[in-house]
Amino acid sequence: MPKFFQCLKDYNLKTFIADLIAGVTVGLVALPLAMAFAISSGMPPQAGIYCAVVTGFLISFLGGSMTQIGGPTGAFVVVVAGIVTQYGIQGLFLCTIMAGIILVVLGLTGMGTAIKFIPRPIVIGFTNGIALLIASTQIKDFFGLKIDKVPGEFTDRMESLFENAGTFSVEETAVGVISLLVILFFVKFVKKVPGTIVALFGATLAVTLLNLDVQTIGTKFGGIPAGLPEIHIVQWKWTMVRSLIGPAITVAMLGAIESLLSAVVADRMSGDKHNPNTELFAQGVANLLAPAFGGLPATGAIARTATNIRSGAKTPVAGMIHALTLLVVLLVAAPLAKNIPMAALSAILFIVAYNMGEWGEIPEIIRLGKRDVSVWAATFLLTVFVDLTVAVEFGMIIAALIFIGRVALTTTVSQVTDDYLQKGWQHILQDKKIPPYATIFRIHGPFLFGSTDKLEEVEHRIPDLPPVVILRLRNMTAIDATGIHALGVFADKLKASGRELLICGAPWQPLRMMKKAKFERHVEADNICDNVEQAIERAAVVHARLTAA
Repeated sequence: MPKFFQCLKDYNLKTFIADLIAGVTVGLVALPLAMAFAISSGMPPQAGIYCAVVTGFLISFLGGSMTQIGGPTGAFVVVVAGIVTQYGIQGLFLCTIMAGIILVVLGLTGMGTAIKFIPRPIVIGFTNGIALLIASTQIKDFFGLKIDKVPGEFTDRMESLFENAGTFSVEETAVGVISLLVILFFVKFVKKVPGTIVALFGATLAVTLLNLDVQTIGTKFGGIPAGLPEIHIVQWKWTMVRSLIGPAITVAMLGAIESLLSAVVADRMSGDKHNPNTELFAQGVANLLAPAFGGLPATGAIARTATNIRSGAKTPVAGMIHALTLLVVLLVAAPLAKNIPMAALSAILFIVAYNMGEWGEIPEIIRLGKRDVSVWAATFLLTVFVDLTVAVEFGMIIAALIFIGRVALTTTVSQVTDDYLQKGWQHILQDKKIPPYATIFRIHGPFLFGSTDKLEEVEHRIPDLPPVVILRLRNMTAIDATGIHALGVFADKLKASGRELLICGAPWQPLRMMKKAKFERHVEADNICDNVEQAIERAAVVHARLTAA
């Protein structure tokens, strides 16, 4: 059952007003992004708006998340541009429909939960790679370089940009730099006002009043046509279908990964719990219909979803209003878009590329050792220099081998000695008295990618838990970057709720990984105990401190 229908029972005027404000806000934020994504993908700007209207409405109407916003995203830019270059616009439409069919099948067959089997270093690696590729495609318009056609391959593109660096335009560079600074200023100091909107309108006004000699949507595309798009009947050419199977799988997998990651972010921010299979089904339906209106592939958009929640969204109605807001802009204000400078849109995409890169995760992965670094580095480099599909496939192969290695490494054969039995008493729970201000959870077995979602069951119970939560890791045989990240998120959520996490009994491998990751950022060093007996003693100290505070 889509979340929209679930929320109707308790829907009221107060909720609608909150959704209305959020929907209009995120609709205005989505406007420049939709155009920028379309242009960078080799499509006219209106294709991005059409996509945001149609898919944004359908994903909210049929989806499995309360606050997810769907539409064109930066993750698709490089993939879509490649498809348009090789197969043309009709090939893109056919590929999008095929990807939609795959997503619908994934949703109906319950494959939405498979996202958990993609390790975090792979996710970070290809988002880093895509972010770098997006930024590299914007350099030409940002500086106004005189290049007839920018090469599709990263190395050829960078070589061409360096060779033509002397052809930059002072006016276009000034528009791009000032737009970038305006966005950064509002992100830093005026967070409630969308900096992208201010930069877009400011740059457009400057170009209009000062009659600047810069490339605009009007000079490049002839403006944006007002009114509704014509409905396209996509022609099925079976020879092309065979050629597009690979790209369609790439679009579908990328859409599934990003939409479910975005839904997870939405859950953390809103306290909701999305249904991954319903969400994939909605994504599939949206992508089936988008080509009929000349739109791009769509997925969940993390930045717009976060904006939606911060603006006060309560239900999927906000996402539907966001789509209708864009429709009103398309019907009423489309002719005004002709003076939007390309340099300003490039500045917006630079910000998008930086935000989607999750660069802060890289030092944490590096700290975890050579194995996780190798997965991240292989995925990143292959994304940039080869192909996204190859990158994910190769990354998964390496991750699987490392998974086997970690499990094998923690398998031991040892003799039971008197010393072993004596030390074991400190870990046994049966003779310990657990105080009312504490509770104990245990993790049994490897805590690696594919199993970390088990901790979410405890996260949903946080409001009902006592002040001190003890995680007993005596039988956790191994942990990886995904597991460390999940434990860190759990510890931070407990701290935000006024509770504290204690770790006890971790074997050598998990303990070593936590030290490498500097887990003390999430949990005090004194809260990492050798055994459960020590943890119960520490719980008394922590409880006294929390009570005094």
